[in-house]
Amino acid sequence: MFDRIWAALLYLYGILLNSIYQCPEHTQLTTLGVDGKEFPEPHLGQWYFIAGAAPTKEELATFDPVDNIVFNMAAGSAPMQLQLHATIRMKNGHCVPRKWIYHMTEGSTNLRTEGRPDMKTELYTSSCPGGIMLKEMGQGYQRFLLYNRSPHPPEKCVEEFQSLTSCLDSKAFLLTPRNQEACELSSI
Repeated sequence: MFDRIWAALLYLYGILLNSIYQCPEHTQLTTLGVDGKEFPEPHLGQWYFIAGAAPTKEELATFDPVDNIVFNMAAGSAPMQLQLHATIRMKNGHCVPRKWIYHMTEGSTNLRTEGRPDMKTELYTSSCPGGIMLKEMGQGYQRFLLYNRSPHPPEKCVEEFQSLTSCLDSKAFLLTPRNQEACELSSI
């Protein structure tokens, strides 16, 4: 009898704590996106990498030497494909071009990176105007990434991203400095 009462009290305590400390809502993008346009059309074009968050610093280490990154997302040469071109401005001033292909999942905004079968990317809405949040998962890592159409979004956007990801057990946070001019995007 005592065990049942104790279990019921612990259960109610858990519900109470969950309602008090519930993470802010983050909604996964649907295939019917902005202005009723179907995914990925509203998300094509230029994006700036703003910040990242992860459970550990090691999961963000790849971004440590980075000052800023600018991306261009375009429709791929095949159906259900997106081409991403990026130019990374390193803190030492060098520009590093990158490109990769995302494969879209039918009826979803989930993306798979070509050549990286272990990597999965989910897209989420952002309360920040012109913003989007990605959750990347791969073998041994998980991280959240904040992108925006502007290289310098309102500070409130970054604070909300950090608060949300902290609530989702991301203890490490990285804000790209964006002190240098972005490198020019090229068609690699």
